[in-house]
Amino acid sequence: MANNPTLHTTATSRSEQSVLATNKVLRNTYALLSMTLLFSAATAGLAMTLDLPHPGLIVSLLVMFGGLFLIHTLKNSVWGLAATFAWTGFLGLSLGPMLNAYIQAFSNGHQLIMMAMGGTGITFLGLSAYVLKSRKDFSFMGGMLMAGMIVAILGMIALMFFQVPAASLGLSAMIVLLMCGFILYDTSNIVQGHQTNYILATVGLYLNLYNLFIHLLHLLAAFSGDD
Repeated sequence: MANNPTLHTTATSRSEQSVLATNKVLRNTYALLSMTLLFSAATAGLAMTLDLPHPGLIVSLLVMFGGLFLIHTLKNSVWGLAATFAWTGFLGLSLGPMLNAYIQAFSNGHQLIMMAMGGTGITFLGLSAYVLKSRKDFSFMGGMLMAGMIVAILGMIALMFFQVPAASLGLSAMIVLLMCGFILYDTSNIVQGHQTNYILATVGLYLNLYNLFIHLLHLLAAFSGDD
């Protein structure tokens, strides 16, 4: 059977279009992620400077999940961008009081925060670079990661009633590993073309970095040797 040059050309054209579309999503995602991280850092700094109180668990959960729902609803419009900045800005504000608490509780609090930031950045860059270079598909990790998150959430609920320091550290270590897995998974979804909306892709990676930073900071503080 003879090869059909028309079909070959069409397939090649579609393949090139797919690669271009994926690269565009990647560029837009990393650009928006950079801007939201800078915005969160600014709002966190503002909260620290003004010594603002933490908004509280109920308000934080309402904004967290309500914001995610709103962003998902508006993901294909410019309002989705506005919602994303408002949501990440609030998370930055809620992070500020926690960072002040570390600074007040530890003589090397500033150093611990910078180490956690550096560790988060290096981890993200390393894992992202690996996926982008290898083009490996990590979609098979989806089920395991979701199961792990359910266990982590149940653990966090349990720790609200039973304060066990060792269990808290174990949970933080588990979440750090889960966030590393989610970075691989979410980046792979973009590279493989499974995630085509850069706003949702940004929100996913932002959450990975946010949780990675918080729990890495917790672990560093626990093992800092500072009384």
